[in-house]
Parts: sequence; structure tokens; C-alpha cells
Amino acid sequence: MKHLIIYAHPHTNSFNHAILDTAVSSIKRNGHDVVVRDLYELSFQPVLTTVDTASMRKGVIPEDIKTEQLHITEADVIIFIYPIWWTGLPAILKGYIDRVFAYGFAYALDEEGIVKLLKGKKGLIINTHGTPKEVYDQIGMTDGLKITSDTGIFDFTGIETVDHLLFGSVPNVDDSARKQMLQTVKQTIQTHFA
Repeated sequence: MKHLIIYAHPHTNSFNHAILDTAVSSIKRNGHDVVVRDLYELSFQPVLTTVDTASMRKGVIPEDIKTEQLHITEADVIIFIYPIWWTGLPAILKGYIDRVFAYGFAYALDEEGIVKLLKGKKGLIINTHGTPKEVYDQIGMTDGLKITSDTGIFDFTGIETVDHLLFGSVPNVDDSARKQMLQTVKQTIQTHFA
């Protein structure tokens, strides 16, 4: 299988980066191919501009968008790894979705409604946040995050969400708790993509 990881965290010494490293090594250990698109390292331009939309309406895809769409087209599995900031995606990743998951590539419309153009792909989302998991669960935020990402992005475009891991209290837990989180990442990849 070909895995594509879309990674969005600015710090190379972050726990998100440890999750990325764990995911990559687990995928490779299973004998699969993996491509990482580190949006900060790429200095991905996240703002959807009038130039972008005008070009795409003429059937001319801007080169940076075309590159990312090619990675998605070639992938069997799409994995998002990112922190939850202000109860949502970091701006760079939101902009990636805005620009890359474009009409005519990720979805379309016909007389029957939405056409999901990324069917046949599997998706996994891995998030960290500083709030305790129990608080997010209690106030409905965990469910809200799953609806907006699993349903609003993946399912809307035809990607089958196989799991969505949300790790809470990350800045405040000890190393043993973080090691257990990384073990969960390994087990999840092994379960779904052995």
C-alpha cells in the first residue's frame, strides 16, 4: 500500500513529530511505501487566492496544488497528523484542504448531488490537544472534531475513515503516558494496515 502523511506542526522537537516518526517507522515495518508532506517544511502557501480559483475554472491547476493532488491520487491511505488549535485544524492545514481538496478533484456535483471523487482510499487522523480528553468528551468537542474532519472532509470526498486518534493533555502528561500514546499509534497502524 502507498501511504501519504499530511503533517502540520512547526516544531521538529514536538510530540506530533514523535507521532510522525512512529507512524512512518510502523508503516515501513509493515512493508508499505510512505510519503510525508510536511506542510511547514514545504512552506506550503495556504491561502486560496482569486488567481487560484480563476486558474482552476479554466482547467489550469496551479503547480503547487497539482503536486499535492498527484500525491493524493497515488495514495491508498491518507493520514493527517496535526495538533488541535482553537478546536480545529492549524491554518496551514485548513488552507491545504481549501486549495488541494478542490471541486473537480476531491468532489463534484451532478443531478443526484455530491460525487465523492476520492472513493477507495482509507483515512486515519491523529490529533493532539492540551485539554484533558475527559473534558473534550464531556463537552462534545471530541464528537465535534470527528464530525468536522471524519465526516466533513474524509467522508465528503469518499475517503473511508478507519480511525481517529485524539490524545489529550499532551503538554501535561509524563513520558510514560506519551510512550503509551505512541504505542497506540503503532497498534492502530498494525490493526488497519498490516
